[in-house]
Amino acid sequence: MEATEDVVIVGAGIAGLATALGIHRLGLRSLVLEWSDSLRSSGFALTVWANAWRALDELGVADSLRRQHLLHRAVIIGSAATGDITSKRAFEARDQGEQPEVRCVRRSLLVDVLAKELPNGTIRFSSKVVHIEEQGTLKLLHLADGSTVRTKVLVGCDGVNSVVAKWLGLRGPAYAGRSAARGIAEFPGGHGFEANFLQYVGNGFRSGVLPCDETHVYWFFTFSPSPEEKEVEEDMAKMKQHVLRNLRKVPKKVLQAVERTEPSAIVSSPLRYRWPSDLLWGGICRGSVCLAGDALHAMTPDLGQGGCAALEDGVTLARCLGGALRGKPGAAAADERRRIEAALEEYAKERKWRSFELICTAYAIGRIQQSSGAVMNFIRDRLLAPLMTRKLMSIATFDCGPLSPSDGQRSSPGTTL
Repeated sequence: MEATEDVVIVGAGIAGLATALGIHRLGLRSLVLEWSDSLRSSGFALTVWANAWRALDELGVADSLRRQHLLHRAVIIGSAATGDITSKRAFEARDQGEQPEVRCVRRSLLVDVLAKELPNGTIRFSSKVVHIEEQGTLKLLHLADGSTVRTKVLVGCDGVNSVVAKWLGLRGPAYAGRSAARGIAEFPGGHGFEANFLQYVGNGFRSGVLPCDETHVYWFFTFSPSPEEKEVEEDMAKMKQHVLRNLRKVPKKVLQAVERTEPSAIVSSPLRYRWPSDLLWGGICRGSVCLAGDALHAMTPDLGQGGCAALEDGVTLARCLGGALRGKPGAAAADERRRIEAALEEYAKERKWRSFELICTAYAIGRIQQSSGAVMNFIRDRLLAPLMTRKLMSIATFDCGPLSPSDGQRSSPGTTL
């Protein structure tokens, strides 16, 4: 039988690595079980808003990522029907506070930075959890290779199809009726895009272009596939042509980002989300088991907050667990278990309403932005575009709080600045 671990994290994605790093920064140890044989970088890039940069600062990895990615100056929304700009808002400081920080970060660089800060042996690759069972006060994890791992605390960071979420009794993720294609284009001589978050909405799709650095541009395209278009999702060369056909009204420079993208640098997948009611009445935390990242709050990408929320989860969970696992030396196992359960309940209390808001808001905004029709286009472009822009920026003012509970220099956890 293998030795007992204090904390086992299932999944070496953004949430799993952030949680492990937070725990490590507090002088504690965890084990991360990852089903693949290496770090995964699918998705290519993600928008990292100010709320996530606060979390990255707490984890001690923000500066290296800042040096590699452009600081965006504004969010710009245009009409997919006409190509006209309907809303533009600069990222300016609010109430004499700091200027909001928004950058498009390459996912491979983010996970690499998080992983490299962890002690050797923290991540165990090719370790797929297939079954979970109770063993007294511990959880016994059965892996696909026949081995087992025991743990005092189990954290499910294993994505939308989480085995830990299933063990907790949560429903599977719901299909949003939409799909998303994502790609990254490389311009060795420089792309010439301004450092803005540019997106076009309406006509049945939503598309955006965000420069990551001086040579890489990330783009996305969300749509509701018809039965005839289902096969397009399986062939990235066809998907590329599908995107170009639908973007014919947008500026040529935007089209260049898609045109320069090799089919091998494009991925497409259906969009899924966690039932919001599961966060309020479901078992997102039970005993010494909890969820983080997409396993907790899978959402549509319309706020650009999925990865950001995962980083918030990591800091919050590490802070809550830190106090429980650094209890009095020699304390009875029952006392330690009570501390752990109380810590995870506090974590769930902090994260469920934040997650509920993000899931619901992302779903609503996505539906509004992607809707078609002359009346809807008029209402969205003339009235709703500025409101949606303000909502995007308001969501990013959230502060998950400091990593260490003894740090009183930051605002209290779960606050909006």
